Amino acid sequence: MKSFMSRSAMAGLLMGVSVLASAATQAPEGAEVSIVAPADGATVPQTVVVKFAVKDIALAPAGDPTKNTGHHHLLIDVDELPAAGQPIPNDANHLHFGKAQTQAEITLTPGKHTLQLELGDRNHLPFDPPIVSEKITVNVK
Repeated sequence: MKSFMSRSAMAGLLMGVSVLASAATQAPEGAEVSIVAPADGATVPQTVVVKFAVKDIALAPAGDPTKNTGHHHLLIDVDELPAAGQPIPNDANHLHFGKAQTQAEITLTPGKHTLQLELGDRNHLPFDPPIVSEKITVNVK
């Protein structure tokens, strides 16, 4: 009986944590994110600096609980935005800038690529509604 109670308590705790983890942070009114450079349609070298900007929201490192803050995630060749309520993936197509960086040097293969920014909250979750930039296309020589 004691073991059953312990497992029940643990299951309840884990369910509560998962509900909290998937709760989307409300996007601040008017918050925007954009790619400052390179320009849409630009031809760039394989290693290129991508510059980010925000409006009506502040940047803070991942994990920082300050209200109305977020950090950048650069989506490379991504067709669909990450799922709401789920952490933004961390892979070759979803680069995390959890130290509140405002630019990044990235290396791309030759050819055409799309770039888009998405702000994540302190837990790497997309805001509600998502705060995303326009998607740009670059040609890598």
